[in-house]
Amino acid sequence: MTESTSEQVAQATIKAFYEAVEKKSVTLLRAVVTPDWEYVPEPAGATLGPDQMIPIFDNLATALPDMRITILDVLVHGDRVGVRAEVSGTQSGELLGIAASSKHIQFAIHSFHQMRGNLIAKTWHLEDWLSVFRQLGELPKGLEGQ
Repeated sequence: MTESTSEQVAQATIKAFYEAVEKKSVTLLRAVVTPDWEYVPEPAGATLGPDQMIPIFDNLATALPDMRITILDVLVHGDRVGVRAEVSGTQSGELLGIAASSKHIQFAIHSFHQMRGNLIAKTWHLEDWLSVFRQLGELPKGLEGQ
């Protein structure tokens, strides 16, 4: 049986989690995830824990330096939290192999988090990259013509 998380605790943790991602701060992330936090799909070569996000945050700092995350819905059920949110920002650097365009983009993200006490132990995350490619007007190198 899983331990239930209060809605108030879940809301505060989720808000802090997305603030850490928006600020691209592993230090802030460490305060809201467990040391063995799992991120699915895991980055290539990643080990468990918040430090797996260092290269991702470094890339985002260049690709979307003004990135904002707007939380639209948070649903709490037991130890699980579902989040529907929107990311927006200006593509100022390479993003997934696509050269900087200076275009403003926005796209949906959907995540499910498993809580362990007041910390996030596991995150399943999806981004609407097709919407991003449409807004930028191109596919990443290697996907063209497929």
